[in-house]
Amino acid sequence: MKPLLVALCIAGSLLISAAAPAAARDLIVSSNQTGAYRSVQAAIDALPSGGGIIRIAPGTWREKLTIDRPRVTLIGTGEGPAATILVYGDSAKSAGGTFNSATLTASGDDLRIANLTIQNDWWLVPGNPPSQAVALSLTGDRAVLTRVRLLGHQDTLFTNKGKGGRMARHYFSNCYIEGHVDFIFGNAKSYFHDCRLHGLAHSDVWYTAQSRASADEDSGYVFDRCRLTADPAARNISLGRPWRDHARVIFLRTRMDAQVMPEGWREWYPGTSKRLPTTDYAEYASSGRGAAPAARAAPSRQLTRKEAATWSARSFFNGDADWIAAGLKALR
Repeated sequence: MKPLLVALCIAGSLLISAAAPAAARDLIVSSNQTGAYRSVQAAIDALPSGGGIIRIAPGTWREKLTIDRPRVTLIGTGEGPAATILVYGDSAKSAGGTFNSATLTASGDDLRIANLTIQNDWWLVPGNPPSQAVALSLTGDRAVLTRVRLLGHQDTLFTNKGKGGRMARHYFSNCYIEGHVDFIFGNAKSYFHDCRLHGLAHSDVWYTAQSRASADEDSGYVFDRCRLTADPAARNISLGRPWRDHARVIFLRTRMDAQVMPEGWREWYPGTSKRLPTTDYAEYASSGRGAAPAARAAPSRQLTRKEAATWSARSFFNGDADWIAAGLKALR
């Protein structure tokens, strides 16, 4: 009987091991830690096809990054998002087009990022000509970002549909995003909660350039309890202009400390294009010196409380918002 018992015990332990594999280790990126990866992209490439968690030590990591697999998590390990900086300096002129210029291009689903900075510093290099220069290009579905700084000038953040035109959903919480021309742009379902949007000194500042292409397309940008600021030298500040005819942008309970132009919204090419009449631009309970509900350009509208409730995150994502809570919990 003893050999049989031994065999049964061994078989049982093998079954348990098969049913509960050991959790994958987090990958570490550090310039001096033993066993750590020396670049962020090397750590991304080392992840299994199912993704994983990468913890990035404080410092400046000058790399052009690509994430094309699902369930990748990037977490800065410093005291705040300014301690860990992912930066590169490409532009539409140097990289062969706006969509090739991003410091981080992320097409994998279920991306999660926390406590770091993503920057495109093309405009900071003396002698570089003005150009679109993307910091983050985001086209995967169910992305969650919290406590992230996105730094650029023109076209800082691109959020758009994924491969084959599949709609992509993104949630930003407690993030800081800066730029001047069209610095949040694209065509996705993107929700921004408790974020600060900062306009840099420039002759014109457009916070958004959303590009919803048809009236029946389920996309748009919603800014809930955000704050708009700008450099003192920023001029002609507007909430946005329509990159496509049916652009949709909603501001809810947003404090507009920047001196937004009274009309709020501007035509893509004033005097030439005629996109504003078919846009879906709206506000609810804007406050601050940039709030001017009575002066806003038609056909933008002021929402009632009941109408504003239909733009909650859960409503905006058609009742499918559990991925947001799961992402924020994982990034605490």
